[in-house]
Amino acid sequence: MPPALTRLAATALTGTVLAVLAPVGAHADGTVDRELASTKKALDVYVDEERALADGYLPDGECVEGAEGVMGHHYVRWDRIDRELDARAPEALVYQPDGYGGRELVAVEYFYADEDQDVSTDDDRPRLFGQPFDGPSEPQAPGLPVNYSLHVWLWQENPDGLFSPWNPRGSC
Repeated sequence: MPPALTRLAATALTGTVLAVLAPVGAHADGTVDRELASTKKALDVYVDEERALADGYLPDGECVEGAEGVMGHHYVRWDRIDRELDARAPEALVYQPDGYGGRELVAVEYFYADEDQDVSTDDDRPRLFGQPFDGPSEPQAPGLPVNYSLHVWLWQENPDGLFSPWNPRGSC
């Protein structure tokens, strides 16, 4: 690609990343924006679905969609479903069909096991990127405990918000 087009593409990509992260910009010091950008950069290796598989992320086999919108195909690291959180080591990667027979990375999902396994209490609700997790929720799939979860749409714009579980612009 000619250098002028490379610069234009890089500028467009940077603008897209900033547009996706813009809704979080309410934090005056920009700490959350920097954390999100750093996390996205670290996880960009999983744009390559084969890398996710090689690193132990297992596809669940179904594309999750509902009246609220779409999540996508969850690739889960079952060994990470616990009570620890690391922004750079999410429990699940979320992919959607790319229109060419493959899948594209659109989001990550963090899970946090509820300590007392009681959906009526929430005194251990975690936060990441300044955002409280959704839940506690009944297990969404066999093998999951009662849990809290947080979706982060780092690679696909979500008009419902960066941390919304569902994306009306997604597709299965």
